[in-house]
Amino acid sequence: MKPAERRERIATLVREAGKLSVDDLAERLDTSRETVRRDLVLLSEQGVLRKVHGGAVPSQTALESPLGDRRAAARAEKIAIGRAAAALFEPGDSLLIDAGSTTAYFAEALGRAGVFTVITNSVLVANELWAAPNRGEVYLTGGRYFGEGHEVLGPLVVEQIQRLHADHAVLTIGAIDAGGKFMDFNTEEAFVARAMIASARRTTVLADASKLNRQALFQVCEASQVERLVTDRMPEPAMANLLQSAGVEIIVAETHR
Repeated sequence: MKPAERRERIATLVREAGKLSVDDLAERLDTSRETVRRDLVLLSEQGVLRKVHGGAVPSQTALESPLGDRRAAARAEKIAIGRAAAALFEPGDSLLIDAGSTTAYFAEALGRAGVFTVITNSVLVANELWAAPNRGEVYLTGGRYFGEGHEVLGPLVVEQIQRLHADHAVLTIGAIDAGGKFMDFNTEEAFVARAMIASARRTTVLADASKLNRQALFQVCEASQVERLVTDRMPEPAMANLLQSAGVEIIVAETHR
């Protein structure tokens, strides 16, 4: 296992368990306690986790809020983003949609915009589209269900998506960093997002302004892999120039308060 992969695995294990000792991590990763200690020092310096006596716990800054909290946060902005994004697609398009608070609002708007074929790993997205007045075909991927995010994740999901060829991928992300990298807080969500990008002709990312100039642990893609960013506020000039120079069209949704 490469060092970067090992550290990513450590971060995931600590995040899922809430707390793990050096001995536990060394045993699970089949590596030495000294190697684990060095990795924990580096991850702690990066703000990914926090070292405690004999082990590590997740850093609060590295955690993503529960989905219910995220749906309530910036609700007006996310609704506006969802509506603006829904207007970008033509009836009959096939869309891969990932799980997130903003894509749930997008699905609600998409269901009023026309009939589409949608493949998603989000139970919320599937429910919104099933209840829509213009009900198209909705496919929910199979895999391990995570109730907190109302989503299906894991290798089975990625394998199914890899066999598809859709017109569009519509994704949410946890952060866009200062270098223009699109990031997420959850490694399994990042794997699903990467698979959707690879299986679609075009990629649209939905992200409210709180996601801009923010850090997260797992990279989803480079800016050059994204065709459109739909947000509620124009990024700062440096970030806007960086994204636009990479070919990203920035669409600012009009928010009604």
